[in-house]
Amino acid sequence: MILCDVGNTTFHFLINGQNKAFYLDESLPKLDEKIYFISVNDEARKKLVKFYKSSQDLAQFLDFKGAYKGLGIDRAVASCFIKDGIVVDCGSAITIDIMKDFIHQGGFILPGISSYKQIYPKISKKLNVDFEKEINLDKIPLNTKDGINYAIINSIVLCIKNISKNQKLIFTGGDGEFLSKYFKNATYEKDLIFKSMKGLIDANNCTSKR
Repeated sequence: MILCDVGNTTFHFLINGQNKAFYLDESLPKLDEKIYFISVNDEARKKLVKFYKSSQDLAQFLDFKGAYKGLGIDRAVASCFIKDGIVVDCGSAITIDIMKDFIHQGGFILPGISSYKQIYPKISKKLNVDFEKEINLDKIPLNTKDGINYAIINSIVLCIKNISKNQKLIFTGGDGEFLSKYFKNATYEKDLIFKSMKGLIDANNCTSKR
């Protein structure tokens, strides 16, 4: 079984348990197995479907309840098997989605850490500093580098803490593991999106539909 999460910058595959990513303008790998996918990018979706004749979009099998308008399929799939809790996907953007009794209560979007980093040099070249993950949020910074890193991390952490209270937090995405360490009630699931995609396939017996 091969899974693919089609985003705005990459085709993210899970092939034989291995994560492989290809930029949207790269050539896709030749694969013999059927591809099960979701996509937030219409043009990239067309490229995938054209290249892999045996592919199936899992969006048709998703029954996701909630009042949020315009929720991306990736956010819906990542959250669909969470009964109660908050899903925090830390990629190019950081998305926060609140679930209660399997119903989406709402959510919001923050810039990803890479986007935060790009803001400061646009203000001043002197603010172009290296990003450091190991920042003590209980200590007021005493230099510009620490001050910027403190502001980036703490703005994200406080925003999530404000909405989460004591609810369970499920982090995923490239920056999810290190950000989850700032929360006592958090777990990290590297491949949450693929886990949920497998759940949709099993729930709808997709592998028997050719």
